[in-house]
Amino acid sequence: MPANYPLEKFRNIGIIAHIDAGKTTTTERILYYTGKTHRLGSVDEGNTVTDWMEQERERGITIVSAAVTAEWKDHLINVIDTPGHIDFTAEVQRALRVLDGGVVVFDAVQGVEPQSETVWRQADRYGVPRICFINKMDRTGASFERSLDSIRQRLGANPIAVQIPIGAESAFQGVIDLLEQKAIIWEDETGSKPTVSEIPADLQAQAKEWRERMVEAIAETDDDLTHKYLEGQEISVDELKAAMRRAVIAGQANAVFCGSSLKNRGVQPVLDAVVDYLPSPLDIPAVQGIDPRTEEPAERQAKNDEPLSALVFKIVADPFVGRLAYFRVYSGKITKGGSVFNSTKKGRERIGRLIRMYADRREEIDEVVAGDIGAVIGLKNSFTGDTLCDETKQIVLESISFPEPVISIAVEPKTNADQDKMAEALHRLAEEDPTFRVQSDPETGQTVISGMGELHLDILVDRMMREFKVAANVGRPRVAYRETITRPVEKAEMRYVKQSGGRGQYGHAIMRMEPSEPGSGISFDNEIVGGAIPREYIPAIEKGVREAAEGGVVGGYPVTDIAVTLYDGSFHEVDSNEMAFKMAGSMAFKEGMRLGKAVLMEPVMKVEVTIPEEFLGDIVGQLSARRGEIQGMEPRPGGVQAVRAMVPLSEMFGYATELRSATQGRGAFTMEFDHYSQVSANLAEELIQAN
Repeated sequence: MPANYPLEKFRNIGIIAHIDAGKTTTTERILYYTGKTHRLGSVDEGNTVTDWMEQERERGITIVSAAVTAEWKDHLINVIDTPGHIDFTAEVQRALRVLDGGVVVFDAVQGVEPQSETVWRQADRYGVPRICFINKMDRTGASFERSLDSIRQRLGANPIAVQIPIGAESAFQGVIDLLEQKAIIWEDETGSKPTVSEIPADLQAQAKEWRERMVEAIAETDDDLTHKYLEGQEISVDELKAAMRRAVIAGQANAVFCGSSLKNRGVQPVLDAVVDYLPSPLDIPAVQGIDPRTEEPAERQAKNDEPLSALVFKIVADPFVGRLAYFRVYSGKITKGGSVFNSTKKGRERIGRLIRMYADRREEIDEVVAGDIGAVIGLKNSFTGDTLCDETKQIVLESISFPEPVISIAVEPKTNADQDKMAEALHRLAEEDPTFRVQSDPETGQTVISGMGELHLDILVDRMMREFKVAANVGRPRVAYRETITRPVEKAEMRYVKQSGGRGQYGHAIMRMEPSEPGSGISFDNEIVGGAIPREYIPAIEKGVREAAEGGVVGGYPVTDIAVTLYDGSFHEVDSNEMAFKMAGSMAFKEGMRLGKAVLMEPVMKVEVTIPEEFLGDIVGQLSARRGEIQGMEPRPGGVQAVRAMVPLSEMFGYATELRSATQGRGAFTMEFDHYSQVSANLAEELIQAN
C-alpha cells in the first residue's frame, strides 16, 4: 500500500475545530467517500469509526485524537480527528506538532467560537497551513458570509472563498465552484454522486461578483499574477490553483469551502482541496533539530535515504497489546525487526511490531517511510515528545510543550486489593496523557490526580474504573493555586553552618530574585565570577532552589514565575559540600520569597456563555457574583447573546447546573485556562486557614 506512493502524494492532515462543529462527522464522510467504510457513521448513534472509546460514544464527544488512513485520487491521506473540548487540548497540540496541514471546521451558525480561536493559534504556533470548511450550512441561522467575516476579524486570517453556497438553511442544495465556474449539487441520500452542471441563471451575477473577488485575492499573493490582473489579462484556472497552493502553504491565505457533513453535501471538494492546496512532506521545510553530541543545529530532508529522524507524539495504553507509540517519520525509514536510538533518553529501542492504525483497528506493516505516520508496539522507554533516530547520526527534534494542569482531585482505592491496581492504572494513564499528573500528598498520604478540567479528570477516573477494573472513591475538585513574589529582591542571602564534632557543614549563597513572565516557571542563572563558590556546588544550589519552590511560604503551594540569579556566596575548604550548598540555596530562596512579598495566585478562565437574549441580565449578574470580569458581549443569530468573561476557576464549579436552571436549559458555556492572577488578601486568608 503506502510503499507505492511517492512522497509528493502523501498528505498528513488534522481535522480541527471548536467542540460540536462537526469534525468527527466530517471525518466519517471522508472515510465513506474514500471507500474505507461502507456505511455512514453517526455521532448521535455512537457508531463512528474515530470515536471508538465507550466514553466517547456515550457522551457524543471526541476525547482522544484518532488516526485513520484513506486514499483519494492516487494520494495517501493520513487523517487525525482531534477533540474540540478544551480539556483535551494536549491531543490537539501533539497532533498539530506532527501534521503538515489542517482542515479547520466552522459552524455556519456560530462562525468563529472560542475553541476555534484556540486551535487556530496552536496551528499558527506550529506553522500548519490550513483550509477552512464552513459546515452545517443546512441549519437555521446559517450564514456563509457572516462566518467568512468572523474568520477574517476574529482570527486575523486571509480567507479566500473558492465556493459559495446554493441556497441556505433548509434550502441548501450544493455549491458553486468559483474556479471551474460550475454548480455542484448533491441530490442522492448518501451524497456519493454529485451532479455537476452550469451555474443557474439566477445565480450567475452573484457568482461573477464572488469570482472577481476571489481572483483579486489570489492575485494579491503572487507578484506575477498581480501584474497580469492589473493589466486586465485573463488568469487561467491552473495559474490560480498553483498560486492558491503556494499562498496556503506559506500561511498567507486560507481557501474556504462550505457544505453540510451531516447531510452528505460538500465533503468531496474538501478532499480535492486537501490534495490540491495542502502540503506534502516535500513542501514543508526540512525538519530542524540539535545534534546532542555537539549541541550544533542539524536538519533532515524528507527522504528515505537520509538518516532516520522520527518523533513520538502519542502513547496509548492498549488493554490488548500493551503500550502503543504513535510516531511521525521525518526522514529515513523505520523497519520492523530493526532497532532505533532514542536520542532524548539516550537508549536503544527495538522495533517489534509496526502498525498502521485505523482508529482502534490495526493493520500490521513492514516499514514506515519518510513523511508517513505509524505506530509501534513494545517500545520500553520512549514517550510523548521523544526523538527516534540513527545512533551514528544523532538528532534531537523540538519536543512538544503542554500546558500545566489547573485542577486536582484526591482518589483512594476502595479496598486494599485495589491499591496496587490503582497505582498501575494511574501510571499507565499518565504515560499516555502529558497533561495528567499523579502525586502523593505528603501530609494526608492521599493520591492526588491533576488535569485540565473537571471533564478531563471525570473521564480519566471513568477509564480507570472501566478499563483497569479499579474501584475507587473520588474527592471534591481542588484548584491548583500557585505562589509568586510581587517585587524584586536584590539580595536574598543565607549561610548554612553546622558544627557538631568532626567535620562541619558550610554553605553560603547570595541571590537576586525577580518576578518573571506568566507561565515561565522558575529560571535559574549563575553569575558567579572569580570562584566565590566552586563550580561543582552550583547544581546543588539550583537543586535546593527548585525543591524549595515545590512548596511556597504563603500556603505551601508550588511557586512559579520567578527568575533567580545566583551572584555571590562563599565556601570553606574543609566543611563545604553539596548537601550544605543545597540547604543554603533552599533557605536563601525561602528568604527571598518572604522579602519579595509573596502572594497567592489562582487560575483564571476565559469563559464564553451563549444564552437567549432574555436571560442576559441574569447571566451577567451570575458571572459578577462569581468574581467574573465581563470582557464583552456579542449578538449572534437567532436572538442569542454571547457573553465573554474572565472568571476564577474556583468559582466555576457547579456552574453548568446553575446556568441550566437560570436559562431553562437553553444556555451553554465553554471555558479554557487563560492566566494566573493574584488572590485578594481576605480570600487568601480563607484558603490558608482551609489548607
